[in-house]
Amino acid sequence: MRPLGPVIGRYPSSDGNTQMGVGIIKHNRKCRDVVFLVIFIAFWVAMIVNSSFGFNQGNPLRLVYGLDYKGNVCGDRHADPDLRELELRYWLNPNQVYQSGLKNAQVKLENARSICLLDCPIPSEDSLNWVCDYPDGDVKLSTDDWIDRNYDYFADLTPELRNSSLQLQGPCYPVIFPSVNVYWSCQFVARASNVSLRHWQQMGGVNIMEDIVIDKSIHRAINSRSAVLKRYVADVGKAWPVLLVCGGILPLFLSVIWLLMIRHFVVGMPWVTVVLFNILIVSVTMFYYLKAGWIGNDAISPIIGEHDPYYRVSARELSHLHAAAVLMSAIMIIAVLSSIAIVRRILMATSVLKVAAKVIGEVQALIIFPVIPYAILAIFYMFWFSAALNLFSSGRVIQNDCSTNCCAYDLKSKKVSCDNCCGYSIHYTPHLTAAILFHLFGCYWATQFFVACSSTVIAGSVASYYWTRGEAQQEIPFLPVFASMKRLIRYSLGSVALGSLIVSFVESVRFILEALRRKLKVANSMPESWVGRVLFRSSQFCLRCIGWTIKSVNHNAYIMIAITGKGFFKASEIATELIISNILRIGKVNVIGDVILFLGKLCVSLSSALFAFLMLDTNKYKSAHNKISSPIFPVLVCWSLGYVVATLFFAVVEMSIDTIILSFCQDSEEHQGTAQYAPPLLIETLSDQNEMQRLTQ
Repeated sequence: MRPLGPVIGRYPSSDGNTQMGVGIIKHNRKCRDVVFLVIFIAFWVAMIVNSSFGFNQGNPLRLVYGLDYKGNVCGDRHADPDLRELELRYWLNPNQVYQSGLKNAQVKLENARSICLLDCPIPSEDSLNWVCDYPDGDVKLSTDDWIDRNYDYFADLTPELRNSSLQLQGPCYPVIFPSVNVYWSCQFVARASNVSLRHWQQMGGVNIMEDIVIDKSIHRAINSRSAVLKRYVADVGKAWPVLLVCGGILPLFLSVIWLLMIRHFVVGMPWVTVVLFNILIVSVTMFYYLKAGWIGNDAISPIIGEHDPYYRVSARELSHLHAAAVLMSAIMIIAVLSSIAIVRRILMATSVLKVAAKVIGEVQALIIFPVIPYAILAIFYMFWFSAALNLFSSGRVIQNDCSTNCCAYDLKSKKVSCDNCCGYSIHYTPHLTAAILFHLFGCYWATQFFVACSSTVIAGSVASYYWTRGEAQQEIPFLPVFASMKRLIRYSLGSVALGSLIVSFVESVRFILEALRRKLKVANSMPESWVGRVLFRSSQFCLRCIGWTIKSVNHNAYIMIAITGKGFFKASEIATELIISNILRIGKVNVIGDVILFLGKLCVSLSSALFAFLMLDTNKYKSAHNKISSPIFPVLVCWSLGYVVATLFFAVVEMSIDTIILSFCQDSEEHQGTAQYAPPLLIETLSDQNEMQRLTQ
C-alpha cells in the first residue's frame, strides 16, 4: 500500500509552512463536488414545485371520507350543499348495492346512488323509516331541517313523487336494512327488518333483494388495498400530536439524557442499554399482540361509534396487525438472543466509550450541537408530512364512464332521469404517482443529507481536538464545533450531497426491486427455473450488501472529508485504506462499540413506539373524528422519527469514536507506530497489547 503520509499527515498551512496536527485541519481547502451541490439545490427547487402542486390540488378529506353521487367529498364545507357535519357515506338504493355484489355485475358500487349523512340510519321497530335525497327544487327544506327530520320528508311529497319512491327511483328510499358506521361508510347488515319490509310491501313497493351479497359488496370496497392505504396515510395526519410528542420531543429528551449518562456514567451505560433494550422490545411486541386481539380484548375495530356487540366486521388492518405481531415476535427472539451473546464483550464497548466520554467532556458544545440539525429536520418534516397528505389526496374527481341502466328522480329538473347516473371516483394519473415517488425519495435524501452534515461537523470538531493535543492549548479553536460548521458550509456541502445521494439511490433501487418481487409473487410470475429464482434472490442479497457497504464507507468518508477537505471519492479511498491497514487493531473494539450505540438508538426509537402506542390507546383516537384505523403507521412513523433523532445525537459518540480511531491510526503511521497526538486514555485502550488480548478473548 502506498504511504498515506503525504496525503493526510502533513498539509501546508496558509503561510506555506508545513505543520503537523494543526495543518491537517487548517490547510488550504477548496470547494469539492460542486456539481452535486448544484444538483441538490435543483432537487430542492423541484421538491418545492412538486409540493406546491399537492397543496394546490389536494384535499386530505378524500383520504378518509367517500364521495356522494354528485362528486362531493363527505364532510366538505365547500360542497353544494354544505356537508361539514355530514361525514358518513350512505347508499340509498339497496337493490343497487345488491346488484353490485353479484359476479359479473353490470352495476358497480361507485355508481350506486350515495349521499352524505350525519349518522347511519336504522330501521324503525314499528313503522317504516325513510332517507330522502338532499332537499332541492320544490322541497323547501334547509339542510339543518332535513337533518333534524332524520332525512325524511316522504310525508310532504306529492303522490307522483311517492310513487316514484316506491319504485326505488327517489327522491326518498326505505330503510330496510340496518347499517353500521365502518370507516365512515354505512355498511349494510344482511339482516332485513321484518317490520320495515312488511310495511314496504303493504305500501306496494318493488321487490327488495335479501342476501348476504348486500353485506359483502360494501365490505369489499371498504377493504380494498387503495382504501386501506388512504386510511393509513390519513392516520398519520390525525395522529400529528402523537408524532410531535413521541417522534420529536420524547426522542430529543431521551437522546440528551443518554449522552449525559455516557458523559458521567460511562461504565454502567452499556449494561443499562442492553437491559433496557430487551425490556422495550418485549413491551412493544406485547402491544402488537394487544392490538391484534391475541391478548386481552383491546383489538382494533373498524366500526366507529356504538354498535351491536355481537356484530363482527373483519378488516384488512387487523390482518396487517397479525402479521406485524408475528414479525415482531421473530425480531424479539433474535434480538434477545443476540444481546445475551454480546454480554461477555461489553468491556470492549466500555473502554471505547470512555474515549468518547473524554472527548465530549473536552468539547462540551458537542452535546448541544445536534439540536441545530434536529431543528432543521423538524421544520423539514412538518413541511414534508403536510405536502405528503395533500399529494396523496390530489387525484382528480371525475364522473365514471358506465353503461348502468338506472333511473332516479331529479328534484331540480322535476322528472325521473335515466341518463347520466354514473357515480364519481378519484383518478390518479401516472404523473401523480411519479410525484409521490419523487416526494418519498426526497424525504430519504434530505434526511441522509442532514444526518451526514451533522456527522461531518462532529468529525471536524473531534479531529480539531485530537490533532492539537501536541500544540499549545490556544491552537484549539475557541468553538471547534462552529469552526467545523464553517468549513462544511464553505467547502464540503457538495461532497456530503454526493454521499447522501449514493445511499438514497441504492436504497431506492432495492426498495423498487423488493416491491417488484412481491408483485411477481402475488401474480405467480416468479421465474420458473431454479437458476432464475437463484439469480433473482441473489440480486436482492447483493443489493442489501452493497447498501450496507456504501453506508459504512460513507460514514468513514465523512470523517476524512472533515479532516482533509478532500472530495467524497478521494476521502472514501483514504478512509478505506486506513481501515484495511489497521483492521486487526481496531476491528473488534470498534464493532462492539457500534453495536452498543445501535442498541442505544433502538432504545430511544422503541421508547418512541411504546409511548405512541400508549397515546393512541386513549379514547381520543378510538372514537369520533380522530379515530385511527390502525396504530401501525403512526407507531412506525414515530419509531422512524425516534431513530433519526437518536442518530443525530448518538452521532456525537459514534463519530467521536471513529474519528479518534482513524486519527490515531494515521498518527501511528506518521510516527513509526507511536501516536504523538493521542490522548492518554486512547493510547491505554488501543496500544496496550496485553489489554487488547484480554478484551478480545
